Amino acid sequence: MAETQAPEVDYTLNNPDTLTKYKTAAQISQKVLEAVSGWCVEGSKIVELCQKGDQLLEEEIAKVYKGKKIAKGISHPTTVSPNSYVTPYTPLVSDAAEAETTLKAGEVVKIQLGAQIDGFGTIVCDMVIVADSNSSSDEVTGREADLIHATHYANELLLRLLVPAGLLASGTEEEKQKAAAQKPYTQAQITQLIEKVAKVYDCNVVENTTSWLFQRNEIEGEKKIILSPGTGVKGEGLPDVGEVWGIELGLSLGSGKVKTLPHRATLHRRTTTTYGLKRPSSRQTLSEVVKKFGTFPFSLRQLDDEKAAKVGVVECVRGGVLRQYEPAGDADNAAVSRVLSTIAITKNGITRLTAPTTPDLTKFKTDKKIEDAEILEILERPLAKSTGSKKNKNKKKKAAKTEDSKDEE
Repeated sequence: MAETQAPEVDYTLNNPDTLTKYKTAAQISQKVLEAVSGWCVEGSKIVELCQKGDQLLEEEIAKVYKGKKIAKGISHPTTVSPNSYVTPYTPLVSDAAEAETTLKAGEVVKIQLGAQIDGFGTIVCDMVIVADSNSSSDEVTGREADLIHATHYANELLLRLLVPAGLLASGTEEEKQKAAAQKPYTQAQITQLIEKVAKVYDCNVVENTTSWLFQRNEIEGEKKIILSPGTGVKGEGLPDVGEVWGIELGLSLGSGKVKTLPHRATLHRRTTTTYGLKRPSSRQTLSEVVKKFGTFPFSLRQLDDEKAAKVGVVECVRGGVLRQYEPAGDADNAAVSRVLSTIAITKNGITRLTAPTTPDLTKFKTDKKIEDAEILEILERPLAKSTGSKKNKNKKKKAAKTEDSKDEE
């Protein structure tokens, strides 16, 4: 008898299970983000915050899809980046000096982490301003307040610029077709509009801020959007219906230029490159990475033997089987912000699967204000169609039935 082939699994958003897995991973990411944000107080050790965040991620992930043969885990380790750090920062316990790094009052701290279910990864990044333990006021003034306002509005603008043309159009069929025929914003236009918002608050977009297409087991797909690209760098593609993206925005109180920091690269991820590793320590490190993290990013501190991993990773990076993320910071040592949302684009518009917390802007005092008519108009646009609540739908159904019975009479 001929063998019957198992039906090919649909991993797109057309399969409701895919969106459910994304949403489950997103709920875990949001819950842990909220917890870690609450732990970010003056004097906290960054390495301990990262460890506690990962532990909570693992505990929450263990609670879902129990007993099912589904791979699940951390899609991005907990990272806590202080004031001028641009990239995710996750120090090692075995690097004594960095392990002692603590949070200082007034710092703009970026927290990034994520969970994945069956390879469907969600990542979220938010920021907090570390409160002064000697002050009872929860108000923030000065340049940090400008940065919070700028980041919030620039992020809201960015998401609206990514809604596919005509997707939310209403009216007659002719009006819908006209809206759909409009050209989407180019990446250059998106950068220009985001920079306009940044300038209102005397901020600059962090160069090469990149948003990626997410796919199963892949958080850096073949499409990407790059804001304020450097020389010789450019993005490729825009979001389409049926896709999931990680949308990132970073602003600086300085020039927006970045520099490499003199720290060990501790964040890595596996590539698709194959290479015959010669050292047993390298092979052992790679084997553990493949088993625990697949192709998702990881921190060396998550490996069983951190000191051995520091040795084993060297040949893996040299051979191209692992990619290391170089630590980078603001070139002027100025405070920078970073937020990251995981979004799904469906026929009804954009759904935020994960998102930074909406700040209470009344607590961030600034005298600056957006007055550009085009930007204000875009900010008023919805991200998705209003589908109404189930209650309203049920009421409509009941009303329709009543009308039908009246007609029958």
